[in-house]
Amino acid sequence: MKIGILGAGIVGVNTALQVQNEFPNAQISVIAEGYGNETLSAGAAGIFRPGTSFSAGNDEVTQKWIVDSYNFYNQILHSENAFEAGVMQVSGYLFSSKSASITKNHFLEKLLPVYRAAASDELEICPPPEGSSSWKYGAYFQTMVIESGLFLPWALKIFQSRGGVTKQKRIEAFSDLLGDGYDYVINCTGFGSKWLCNDHKLVPIRGQVYKVKAPWVKMFYYGDYDTYIIPGSTTVTLGGCRQFDSYKTEVDVYDSASIWDRCTSLLPSLKRAEVVREWVGLRPYRDPVRCGDAEVVQQGSQRMTVLHQYGHGGYGVTTSPGSAIHVTKALKEIIRSGRVDNSHSTASIMIVSKI
Repeated sequence: MKIGILGAGIVGVNTALQVQNEFPNAQISVIAEGYGNETLSAGAAGIFRPGTSFSAGNDEVTQKWIVDSYNFYNQILHSENAFEAGVMQVSGYLFSSKSASITKNHFLEKLLPVYRAAASDELEICPPPEGSSSWKYGAYFQTMVIESGLFLPWALKIFQSRGGVTKQKRIEAFSDLLGDGYDYVINCTGFGSKWLCNDHKLVPIRGQVYKVKAPWVKMFYYGDYDTYIIPGSTTVTLGGCRQFDSYKTEVDVYDSASIWDRCTSLLPSLKRAEVVREWVGLRPYRDPVRCGDAEVVQQGSQRMTVLHQYGHGGYGVTTSPGSAIHVTKALKEIIRSGRVDNSHSTASIMIVSKI
C-alpha cells in the first residue's frame, strides 16, 4: 500500500507520523513544494492555546482533537526528546480591559495543570491600558510552546528513520500524483487547498509578527487587540493582527508600528530587544475545519483516493495531532470497507475538485 501526505507544515508532518504509526508496513511519502522554514508553520509562535471559537464540526470532536493533541505534545515534553523537538513548558498571563469572558477558555480550563483567574495584585504586573489604573480581568495558566522551526525537522527525522520518504514537488492538481502509484493521498496543503479544491469557504486570516531577542522574557503575556508576547528557545514572538480575507504577504509598516507599540506598552523591557526579523503569514481558516472526507481521483486506469485535512486557521500547531488521529481513522475505515464515504467528515458541505 502506498500513501502520500501532501504538505509538510505542522498538519502534514503530524499526519505523516500518525499514519506511519497505524500503517507501519505501508510505503509513506511526504510530498511538498517547501519544507521547514518555507512553510507557514515555521513563523508561528506555537503556543498551545486554541481560540474558543475553533470548530472541528461539533463540540465533542473539537474537544477530542484538543485533548489528543495536548496528550501528544505533553508526552514529548516529558521525554528526553523535548529540547530537540522544540517542546517547552511555559506559563503566563492573559489580561483584558473589556470583558471577563475574554480571559476564559472552556477548552483549556479542565485540561491544563493550572488555569485560574488572576489575583488582584497580578493584574498590576503589566502596565494597564491607557486611561486605566490596572487591568480589569486576567487569567494565569501553564501550557506549552511547540516551536515548528525545531519540531518539523525533528519529526521528519523520526519519520524518515522509520522508512518514510520526503519528496519535493509542486502540485497544481491532485491528478499530478496519479502517475506516482499512490493508493491514498491525504491533503494537508493548508491555504493551498483553496485552489486545489476550489474551496470558497477557505479564507486567509493575515498575521504579522516580530521575532526579537529578549532572553529575559520567560513568560507569555496577552493583552487586548490581539496583543501577545510569547517566548521561544531563541527568540520571542511579538504580535499581532488577524485580518480576515486579506491576501497581503508583505510586511505592513502600520501593523509594525501598532504591534511594537502595543507589545512594548504591555512589557516595557521589550523596548531594548533586538529585532531579528518581521514575518507575515496567511492563516488558512475554514469553519469548520475540513477533515476526513474523501473523493476518488481517476484518469483512465489510474485511480487514487484523496482524503482532506485543512482549514485549521491559526490553530494548526495546537490541534493537528488530534485532527491527524481523526483523518487516519477515516483512512482506516475506507481501507477496511473498500469504499469511500464521508461519515468521518467535519465539513459542513462537500466540495469536490473535479480533475
